[in-house]
Amino acid sequence: MARLTADTPVIHPDCEITETRFGHYVEIGRGSRVAHSVIGDYSYCDRYADIANADVGKFANIAALARIGATDHPLHTAACHHFVYRSQDYWDDADRDADFFAHRQGRRAVIGHDTWIGAGAMVKPEVTLGHGAVVGAGAVVTRDVPAYTIVAGNPARPLRNRQPPEVAERLIALAWWDWDHARLRAALPDFRALPALEFLEKYGG
Repeated sequence: MARLTADTPVIHPDCEITETRFGHYVEIGRGSRVAHSVIGDYSYCDRYADIANADVGKFANIAALARIGATDHPLHTAACHHFVYRSQDYWDDADRDADFFAHRQGRRAVIGHDTWIGAGAMVKPEVTLGHGAVVGAGAVVTRDVPAYTIVAGNPARPLRNRQPPEVAERLIALAWWDWDHARLRAALPDFRALPALEFLEKYGG
């Protein structure tokens, strides 16, 4: 029997989930924290990932200890400590700074379909990873990453294309990530065996 289902995400022990919507066939690894996010169909994260204020597409592969939408402290004020905005933790007569948290949640990270974020990588708020992009382990992504581009380093810089631009454009047009579960299963042998260009030629992309 298949371990993942369309109905209920697999959430491993010790996770913290806050105001997050999950798609079909989703898995969240042990000890991960996911807050104020959307996790698309078939996407997963490995152990101890930290995802906040993010819109994650379909078929995203998020490795252990990755951090997406890493939150910032206020740098324009006299102090950048928690007491400024988590004030209720320090005084009985003070409230949390609701405006600060609303601003933080509005700074979305966007992760495209069929992406891979390596172990220990960080994607900053308001950064978009294009469809098919790959982020190397330990990278810190501070700028948008074009579709089907591989980046690495701190700050992350392009290394090479995952697919040639013309193939990338055809894959995006084919949008196999929108196929239904049965069609994906029928094409599984070709996903396994065919290079991207041959796959496109067979499936009309």
